[in-house]
Amino acid sequence: MPYRALPALLAATTLAACAPGVDEYEDPFVATGEVVALSGGDAGAQAACFTCHGMNGQGDGAETPRIAGLDEGYILKQLNDYGSDLRPHDPMSSIARRLSDADRARVARYYADMPPRAAAPAVSPAADRIAQGRALYHQGLPDQNVAACSTCHGADGQGLGGGNPPLTGQSPAYLAAQLRLWRSAKRHNDPRDVMGAVSRPLSDDQIAAVSAYAASLPHPSPE
Repeated sequence: MPYRALPALLAATTLAACAPGVDEYEDPFVATGEVVALSGGDAGAQAACFTCHGMNGQGDGAETPRIAGLDEGYILKQLNDYGSDLRPHDPMSSIARRLSDADRARVARYYADMPPRAAAPAVSPAADRIAQGRALYHQGLPDQNVAACSTCHGADGQGLGGGNPPLTGQSPAYLAAQLRLWRSAKRHNDPRDVMGAVSRPLSDDQIAAVSAYAASLPHPSPE
């Protein structure tokens, strides 16, 4: 009597389709990136984001950047680039490689949703350095084909689009360190090498000046 068994078979199939499988289940305790940020996720407690970036994602005012309020896609790309060594950095590369794709996405969303905050710079730059940096930031070096920073990062340093992050709220030390990495091609996660082309002609003094100016722009305030 196969026709009598059919309803039971259909019911079992329907229940199986409705019930979440193991791969579909998401533990509510780890559904947000906060757990990764505060515990380090699969990378371990010693790799918890807040230990370097601060409880509010503000950075340390030196070479650890502010990540609160950055674009979600930008943060995720940097984590992926750390993991694939497009942006080599021993601590961050080790952490990123041990995070699942889902955890990278969760923690990127967590910090993107966080109100932007900035740590106070460790050292206040001199006024003459700010003035030198202002010209570089807004005018570039036309005779050396160095584009103005404001072209991509905005006149106010708030960034233009998800791929061009804000510079305001970052420390002079962090910005200078990144420019030196771009210049030496130790950081090479820009598909069009825009940052490499911009940084290669710059001297150490010019890097220090433009970094000081960019960091001096009004910092973002929590909403």
